[in-house]
Amino acid sequence: MVAVTRPQGPRSLSPREKAAVIVRYLIAEGAAIPLSSLPDSMQTALAEQMGQMRRIDRVTLTAVLEEFMAEMDQMGLSFPGGLDGALSVMADHLSPNAASRLRRMAGGTSRADPWERLTAMTADELMPVLACESNEVAAVMLSKLPVPKAAELLGRMPGDRARRVAYAVSLTGNVDPETVQRIGQSLAQQLDARPPRAFDAGPVERVGAILNITAAGRRDDVLAGLDLDDAGFAEQVRRAIFTFVHIPSRLPARDVPKLARIVDQTALVTAIAAAQGEASYLVVAEFLLANMSQRMAQGLREDMVQRGKIKEKDADEAMGAIVQAIRQLEAAGEVVLITEND
Repeated sequence: MVAVTRPQGPRSLSPREKAAVIVRYLIAEGAAIPLSSLPDSMQTALAEQMGQMRRIDRVTLTAVLEEFMAEMDQMGLSFPGGLDGALSVMADHLSPNAASRLRRMAGGTSRADPWERLTAMTADELMPVLACESNEVAAVMLSKLPVPKAAELLGRMPGDRARRVAYAVSLTGNVDPETVQRIGQSLAQQLDARPPRAFDAGPVERVGAILNITAAGRRDDVLAGLDLDDAGFAEQVRRAIFTFVHIPSRLPARDVPKLARIVDQTALVTAIAAAQGEASYLVVAEFLLANMSQRMAQGLREDMVQRGKIKEKDADEAMGAIVQAIRQLEAAGEVVLITEND
């Protein structure tokens, strides 16, 4: 008699072994798997499991794949694991106080990569923490951040400190990953421990924004008073102010047509007509007329002729509307104003 070989059923595998089978299959098929996004402990456990396995028969492979696909088909909604995952999903929908409190709660047991958070922060947010750290910690921080941001932070340091930190970077070659991770967690915890700010902008920016749309006479009075109280603060506010007279030096000429499209034509006519009586304002009027379409410029000139005497209040409101329109374009990313450094 000829012995008949009966097909054997699939082998029984543990969840960890099944995960290794799925990953191995996907890699063999050329799929890009973002394993680096997993915690280091999970990456290590997965690699160790794959190192212990040898061969999987086709029946077992098919069973594992079918089970995996069935679970994927049955999945309706997934939730992130732990507070870190919840924060990543809800961060934009939480109040600053709640987000700060939850980050402090997750800080001690967090398995997420703190450097992802630190990389997403601005140089203004990172600079106060960096200034308080040792040269060695600062060197690790600059090494982990994107090069443009690291260069910006280095450029803000005093010359002697910048040289010491740059030298400390040369000593970081043998720093182990666990130390870098602990440094990142410590920095993130310091940032989380800061009290929440009631205002998004600093005092200079807030005062400057208010004075931008304040009548010129009152603005000059306020600045003169600030000079007496705090000359340094007054100077910073002056740099933050952007008014009608700053338009030729701050607004690129190529962006004048964008401005002309969103500003009410009545405001344009009023502002340009009022500018004819003062030299500093006249420069602005000529700049705007010279850089918009000639058809529009001619139309504005004709309307100016028919415009009667303009009250100071109306002139201030019209000029303020133009400044606000420029700020609106800047906030939308359609205009990049020229800075003092530029």
